[in-house]
Amino acid sequence: MIEVNELTKRYGSRTAVDRLSFTVRPGRVTGFLGPNGAGKTTTLRMILGLDAPTGGTATVSGVPLRTHPRGLRHVGALLDAGQVHGGRTAAAHLSALARSNGIPLRRVADVLHEVGLAEAATSRIGGFSLGMKQRLGIATALLGDPPVLMFDEPINGMDPEGVLWVRRLFRRLAAEGRTVFLSSHLMSEMENTADQLVVIGRGQLIAAESVRDFAARGTRLGILVGTPQTAELAAVLTGAGASVEPEGSPGAEKLVVTGLPADRIGALALQHRILLNELTTRSSSLEEAFMELTADSVEYLAGQPR
Repeated sequence: MIEVNELTKRYGSRTAVDRLSFTVRPGRVTGFLGPNGAGKTTTLRMILGLDAPTGGTATVSGVPLRTHPRGLRHVGALLDAGQVHGGRTAAAHLSALARSNGIPLRRVADVLHEVGLAEAATSRIGGFSLGMKQRLGIATALLGDPPVLMFDEPINGMDPEGVLWVRRLFRRLAAEGRTVFLSSHLMSEMENTADQLVVIGRGQLIAAESVRDFAARGTRLGILVGTPQTAELAAVLTGAGASVEPEGSPGAEKLVVTGLPADRIGALALQHRILLNELTTRSSSLEEAFMELTADSVEYLAGQPR
């Protein structure tokens, strides 16, 4: 289990993490979300003992990680897949880590097979693609068979097969009773992989709850309307005060309507003899809820003045 209590990190006058508190429990995948600059990587580094906090505590299994001898047996982590010596082979890299952490060398072959790099064991890491380096980073995290695992953007550079493999791996690790803490910008992966979420913005906690509960906090309820007469219906609904947007690709016969209830939309369509083949109330997706609830915490806003 990971416990963060009033964790704070300041760099001069800038506060990167501000009195942050949350718990990551075993047996589930917990997603870690926040806009760029929210303090996610800084938080992960403090949990791992790589950065010292200005205040507060971060513990793994009840104590700071730096007090654990042979840390890879307690926590496996992938923060930056590129931080490896390019001149070493995959097997040599893992073997060095195994020796320094008192891990049996047989684990090297085991984890390389687990991540699909068995045939690249004697290849130099400098020739690996980003996806292969990500797999090697995951192998490193798994090397000590630890009860706690932490990953920062682990699917960057992965092809679709790799993404599916990572998703299944994390679900399996959680089902084995391990603590799995996963940072990612990809909302679709969080929806498919995570059970719980920790969401931060500008270093402060926004939410710590299930994926379903967080998505339900979004207020952007809309009505999905299917009709072969999209232009006519859009004009009628806009005239009645609704906001209307096309759903999907250009030419699709669906609209997303906000500002009018479903029964009013149906009545207006009937009044104007417009055929409807779908009328569905749609709640916010995880991505929509995230964008709405973190809007005030975005530090880098492309194309717009702040």
